[in-house]
Amino acid sequence: MDVPGTVVCLAAVAGLLLPLWGFRLRQRNGGTERRVCVLVLGDIGRSPRMQYHALSLSRHGYQVTFVGFLDSKPHQDVLNEEKIRILSIAEVKAGPKVLTYVSKVVLQSLQLLFVLLTMELQSQILMQNPPGLPGIAVAWFVSVLRGSRLVIDWHNYGFTIMALSHGPTHPVVRLAKWYEHFFGPLATSNLCVTNAMKEDLQKNWGIRATTLYDRPPSIFREMPLKLQHGLFMRLADLEKSVFSVRDAADGAVTLRTNRPALLISSTSWTEDEDFSILLKALQEYRGENFTNFPLLSVFLCVFFFSGKGPQKEHYKKIIDSLRLDHVKICTPWLEAEDYPVLLGSADLGVCLHKSSSGLDLPMKVVDMFGCCLPVCAISFKCLHELVKHEENGLIFRDSAELAQQLQSLLSDFPSSDGRLGAFRRNLRTSRGQRWDDNWDQNVLPLISSR
Repeated sequence: MDVPGTVVCLAAVAGLLLPLWGFRLRQRNGGTERRVCVLVLGDIGRSPRMQYHALSLSRHGYQVTFVGFLDSKPHQDVLNEEKIRILSIAEVKAGPKVLTYVSKVVLQSLQLLFVLLTMELQSQILMQNPPGLPGIAVAWFVSVLRGSRLVIDWHNYGFTIMALSHGPTHPVVRLAKWYEHFFGPLATSNLCVTNAMKEDLQKNWGIRATTLYDRPPSIFREMPLKLQHGLFMRLADLEKSVFSVRDAADGAVTLRTNRPALLISSTSWTEDEDFSILLKALQEYRGENFTNFPLLSVFLCVFFFSGKGPQKEHYKKIIDSLRLDHVKICTPWLEAEDYPVLLGSADLGVCLHKSSSGLDLPMKVVDMFGCCLPVCAISFKCLHELVKHEENGLIFRDSAELAQQLQSLLSDFPSSDGRLGAFRRNLRTSRGQRWDDNWDQNVLPLISSR
């Protein structure tokens, strides 16, 4: 057969096979409508909101395929849920050069494309952004091929996070901004984390989104003293704790009257958190004006974060060099299940997260409020949607202001009659929705509306 004849035959065969392959990709069965792919191009264990999505879907009878990196352990509830299947994918590493980054995107795209095309047909793909490069484009392409609905949960804008390290005019940052603006509006539905982001998506992106505020699940609560004491003993690896004591006769646990105040600040050691602000404030806490205030035990908690943040070593050297008379800094490694217990045992939380876009809220504060833990948080654009100054915590602008707030809040510790106690009582009386109720109200109608 001559070459033109061969080409015609191959084209005819392709013309017959492609529709069949397309039919197979879209072929539905009785369970398709109850299957959802939850996708995050990041570490599943460090993606609590997406874990909560997966648990909520499974609670309503959906079979969930959870796709992402498996660098750290997900919450035990996710691992125990029979309706959730974790499908791990490998993270493609890349250096700082543009060509290397392009090769990473191409390889990650091919891997993700293969995974999404070969899994059982899903009625919906619910993916987190950021990170969204190349996830949004690949997920959209697969949803078109397979007839699935694509739902993007906007946590922030990826290009603003990249701009923190590269600058807003870097070619990769400009490409990422164009990418999000082009592919973002192609999703079937959208969720976002604040009303400020909802308005920005509508005004500047032409995207209509539903605001799903982060809400604490039921595991975040004030902890019974026995659970607090058990955690303190494990962390201290000693026979007694400086925070609590257990009566040998009846097993009752009480807090020590001379205990140090327990301050907690969780971090992923990334550029959007300037930990030098807290460290400078703690140095001022040591100063002459603060000598009458209580010993402060500061837990810089790394819990989910596996210690891989880019600024960890930088701050570790600074912490090791500090000589603080009234402050003890600890950086423990916690299992996911221990983190709510530590938050529920603390006296004050500190949040140093500054949104790269000014449009997202720190989930760590949501968890702290779930435990009725007052917070000092650094100011940024939409923080008022979560932290109410002088009601459930305080907002500061710099290390000097934070030091003054620590002095004021801890001046009568451990008495509950001061401002710290008032903030905690306000949190107890103004508890809003938990995650489950919030999800059922805002996401379930969207997921089940097909």
